[in-house]
Amino acid sequence: MPKKIALNIYVLLGLALLLGSCGVSRSLKDLPDVSTYETKLPPRQQLSDSTYRLGTNFLTKNPQGLYELYVSGNPYELGLKTGSLTQELFREQERVFVEKIDELVPSKGKQKMLRKFLAWFNRKMYKNIDEQYKAEIYGISQYASKDYDRIAAPYPRVMYFHGAHDIGHALQDLALVGCSSFAAWGPHTKDGKLIIGRNFDFYAGDDFAKNKIIAFVAPDQGHKFMSVSWGGMIGVVSGMNDQGLTVTINAGKSKFPLVAKTPISLVTREILQYASSIDEAIAIAKKREVFVSESIFVGSAKDKKAALIEVSPHNFGVYEVENDNQLVCSNHFQSDAYTDDKKNQKHIFESHSKYRYERMEELLEDTPKVTPESAVSILRNKDGLEDKLIGYGNEKALNQMLAHHGIVFQPEDLLVWVSSNPYQLGEFVAYDLKEVFGTADQNQKARPISSPDRTIAPDPFLRTLAYRHYERYRKLRRQITEAMVSEEEIEPALWTEFIAVNPDFWEVYFLKGKYYYKNRNYKEALDAFEKAKTKEVTTVPDKEAIDTYIKKLKRKLK
Repeated sequence: MPKKIALNIYVLLGLALLLGSCGVSRSLKDLPDVSTYETKLPPRQQLSDSTYRLGTNFLTKNPQGLYELYVSGNPYELGLKTGSLTQELFREQERVFVEKIDELVPSKGKQKMLRKFLAWFNRKMYKNIDEQYKAEIYGISQYASKDYDRIAAPYPRVMYFHGAHDIGHALQDLALVGCSSFAAWGPHTKDGKLIIGRNFDFYAGDDFAKNKIIAFVAPDQGHKFMSVSWGGMIGVVSGMNDQGLTVTINAGKSKFPLVAKTPISLVTREILQYASSIDEAIAIAKKREVFVSESIFVGSAKDKKAALIEVSPHNFGVYEVENDNQLVCSNHFQSDAYTDDKKNQKHIFESHSKYRYERMEELLEDTPKVTPESAVSILRNKDGLEDKLIGYGNEKALNQMLAHHGIVFQPEDLLVWVSSNPYQLGEFVAYDLKEVFGTADQNQKARPISSPDRTIAPDPFLRTLAYRHYERYRKLRRQITEAMVSEEEIEPALWTEFIAVNPDFWEVYFLKGKYYYKNRNYKEALDAFEKAKTKEVTTVPDKEAIDTYIKKLKRKLK
């Protein structure tokens, strides 16, 4: 992912945490009333360095490095139990964010200005969050690190943390995520059952994705469900409930909002907890006011199909296919409600969303009978249209080599597969929700609850020279971009190696061109930009930037 995007993600996530006194005091006055909830928590027992038990609830780390969390109870209990069991992971997640924020926004004056703006922007968020989720957030916040109370009190800090995705999306409309999702059913799958695959390509640094939590939640009201999460998070970005209803989110193009409302991850959490069909999911989404544009990809065992709920602050649409038996979604809207939406049309033209959409269609056409294994292969695909080599890390690829996670659902059998590190390349660990929710409360040993016999093997790509080259490329990229920021000299040999380990990626030549342009070596810069133009450039603005440099350089070299 381009460094400018990763940096902006950290800054905007920082904004979500750096709350001003106005926002903090308002949220503290709105503390949820948890007095009605019974909470008799036993002390947490540590069974190993990565396994904890709290009565019949537990957290453990499986052999693939994924944390498996099981919690049950009322909203406040869910928060307290989650906070207690995952407190080390939660505090580590906060540390990662805050340290990066301090690094990227070192100015105390700028932090003060941002705090004031975010206090104003978030002033009504608390009014748009359901009381049960406030109680759960309040429970988790009891285990937040005291080291960051200087930023904000724990409860508002955790609440606004849930709007970080939306805030980053809303304030600068960045391509924070380039998520890709698809579903196939009927004649398009081997057994006729619905299969859904999705990559969550949210990148906020390697440490952010290090400790993934597969949460299995048994609330005292609504449906039991699983979701892929991280410390401090109760919202849902990818999940399935015990009714075979699945939800995932794909960011769309947004207008700038004037106020934060319901974070999208809490809308999808409500859908997962209380809906069992597409119609019920639509009804829940309709009653919530959001402040960003998002496609909610819903799969349903009861309906035996998938649909898109496309929400934005001022519009709402539903997109379903009639006879095709497959549904594809990237990061643009498809329903009639957005046919004349100029922002959506511009996004289709300028971004890499349409390219990934067409690539999914292409791969599904080459896979006439989708299985969970072939769905994983699609999610792992690193090439461009017609199998073109477009460089590793290109955002036009389905596998951009930066995903937080990939996931595959088979709702009618309540089966789910979740990727393990690195990226989507490690094993896809299988879980059977019938087994998990049927036996978890009796699981006193807090052992891993995956289904090893269904696990999908790692990508063979991990054993190749190309993979080692990609890892070397990432290290060199950090080294080179840091040197460019600090205006240090970069030896020609370093550029040669940088290009050699990822020769099909346009950005390696673009960075080289920028470096030599700034250092007034115009001939070398022009050669690099012209080479970049021959590659699969990610977006129209990127292409325009290359063309602008080339025009300037040709004038200078006359």
